[in-house]
Amino acid sequence: MPTPKIVHLPVLKESVLEFLSPQAGQSYLDLTAGYGGHAAAVIGITGAPDRAWLVDRDHQAAQALRKKFVAQGAAVIESDFLSALERLADESRTFDMVLADLGVSSPHLEEPGRGFSFSRPGPLDMRMDQGQALSADRIVNSYPEDEVAHILSAYGEEPRADRIAKAIISGRPIKDTAHLAAIIAEAAGRRGKIHPATKSFQAIRIAVNDELRLLERALPLMAGVLKPGGRLAVISFHSLEDRLVKRFFADKSGDTYDAELKLLTKRPVTASRVEIVSNPRARSAKLRAAVKIKIP
Repeated sequence: MPTPKIVHLPVLKESVLEFLSPQAGQSYLDLTAGYGGHAAAVIGITGAPDRAWLVDRDHQAAQALRKKFVAQGAAVIESDFLSALERLADESRTFDMVLADLGVSSPHLEEPGRGFSFSRPGPLDMRMDQGQALSADRIVNSYPEDEVAHILSAYGEEPRADRIAKAIISGRPIKDTAHLAAIIAEAAGRRGKIHPATKSFQAIRIAVNDELRLLERALPLMAGVLKPGGRLAVISFHSLEDRLVKRFFADKSGDTYDAELKLLTKRPVTASRVEIVSNPRARSAKLRAAVKIKIP
């Protein structure tokens, strides 16, 4: 399958550069490199592509990264970021900068065949790694009602989770994303400008890709592979993700003797109105950053 032609704009790029503060010759680890927007900006300043490690679990994104960066000397790892971090930690590698952009890339959302979007009919897929077994189809068409309701409530913070889950089970078999979105919309009712399927689709995607568990386990490793003085930036798009990042940063920072990190952002950095106009995906982005002050 060819790499999508859709342009992916990196969110909060200027803020990422501000807080990572790349310097000539420094090493860089991008744990969710996607189509290389942030990586290109950082490497353009460091001038050291041979000291850059770029990670993505999506095959299409990894192919695009190889095509763009490997000839320059960068290393590309096709893997989820937790597995990549475990490998790099085992190899005792450390970095001056680590970035994790936890959002779904524009090609994922815009390509109907990936099944992430409710705006266009597509298969019930939603897998970041298309080699894994679990897909949205299995959850939507096979999981029991109470499990579907739990996913919608826990991962989507959907107040009408029970009603939507009941409608999903009653509507089986559900053939594609448009069918699922219509069932959810009818069960939930439209209120305001946000599509009623937004939270449910987000919840199912998080469940398919095990996103919260991976993040919770990966955060200590992100700090672990930082050099002293190294900087970590995490961009989240969901309140549950941001809560995990905020709690981790708070636990590892502070005025105590054993503090490992110093916060660079007291509150999350969000996109400007100008950026949101040019890149609506940035609307829900929250950036938190910290610098490593001590090796535990």
